[in-house]
Amino acid sequence: MQSFTGRTAVVTGGGSGIGRGIALGLADEGMRVALLDLNLHGAQAVAREIEDRGGEALGLAVNVTSSESLADAVKSVVAHFGGVHVLCANAGVMLPIGPLVEKSQADWEYVFSVNMHGVVKTVDAFLPQLRAAEEAHIVNTASLGGVVSVPQFPIGVYIASKYACVGYSECLRYELGQHGIGVSVLCPGVVQSELYRTSAAQRPERFGGPEIVTPPAIDANAATGGPPQAMPAEAVGPIVVRGIRENRLHIFTHPSARAAAEQRFAAIRADFEAEARAQGERA
Repeated sequence: MQSFTGRTAVVTGGGSGIGRGIALGLADEGMRVALLDLNLHGAQAVAREIEDRGGEALGLAVNVTSSESLADAVKSVVAHFGGVHVLCANAGVMLPIGPLVEKSQADWEYVFSVNMHGVVKTVDAFLPQLRAAEEAHIVNTASLGGVVSVPQFPIGVYIASKYACVGYSECLRYELGQHGIGVSVLCPGVVQSELYRTSAAQRPERFGGPEIVTPPAIDANAATGGPPQAMPAEAVGPIVVRGIRENRLHIFTHPSARAAAEQRFAAIRADFEAEARAQGERA
């Protein structure tokens, strides 16, 4: 997709953090933006921010774990803007840090209900609108942790959900690419956001209910191989715009993290080669 002006984008989790950054970036390209967020106040605040910059925006309260809530959002967006050309399935949650073996079934279900099932439900809800568009693109937000895990950060449930999101997006790209719809998966490194705190504060009762947490100190350099400070959320928007324009499969925010990914792929290659040698010896 090359033309953005006058077209419509939908961003879930658009009321703060990376979602806000994506929304601002798309609005700066002339897109009308629908901000969908569990927090209506946050969605409307970002909508006003876009309007103050001369753009058009709409803030809606939406729960991406609910197909009914998403269906209502589709109706509202279409009634307001007429159609959808870019869909950013960005809403996500994470758990307080801790070992995988200490996480409950409710922990797993909560994270996957948003980070994986929420992405699938969002795409399913808006896909008819994207199919009807002359040009369309989907960006699913995973994480750098969906490509390579960082052992020193015990966030394994989050990592597992993001690996799933990457795999889903790669398959979706092949399927929808045959119909002219681009698909990218955004894999950000450490970005400034309130995700850790809001994930706990907004946790539904059916998954254990809200809790108050203190965000851990995270060394962004250790996590991404990049600068020691987290990237501002506003910097993610232009990166996503470039990724859509170039129809990239993976959109990375921290090129310096390439070494960590290469280390993982080298280990995978070594295991293939080890078994190849073993089978050759047996033959």
